[in-house]
Amino acid sequence: MLTLQFNQIEQLPGVAQRLLQAFPDERFYAFFGSMGVGKTTLIKEICAQLGVVQNVCSPTFAIINEYADREGEPIYHFDFYRLKNLDEAYDIGYEEYFYSGCYCFTEWTEKIEPLLPDHYLRIEITEANGVRTLQAQIINQ
Repeated sequence: MLTLQFNQIEQLPGVAQRLLQAFPDERFYAFFGSMGVGKTTLIKEICAQLGVVQNVCSPTFAIINEYADREGEPIYHFDFYRLKNLDEAYDIGYEEYFYSGCYCFTEWTEKIEPLLPDHYLRIEITEANGVRTLQAQIINQ
């Protein structure tokens, strides 16, 4: 398990770099944390580290955004906040994305937890007194 603490946005490039270095073979990042804790902001920085030049923003209404890394490979960014039920995840064809071998970053993952792959990187972000704590661990179900 990797545990990191940070309290300033300027620390995010280092946090993103540590995550990518600690888990170089992982492609599915499942983010957990309350609203406003910084999930999207960290995903933006991870994408920047991967060479994404497009505007990275939360796909709250679209559910999924697609970006390209420095090699032109797709990166999928999901926000499941507005999903009403698992059928909506089936409707977008989640399996095609989740099992593509490409980077997938999911927010509000708890809404689709039964659909997660057997192997993924779970990233939990909490905040207390202005300090954010990130815990990342590989899950094998």
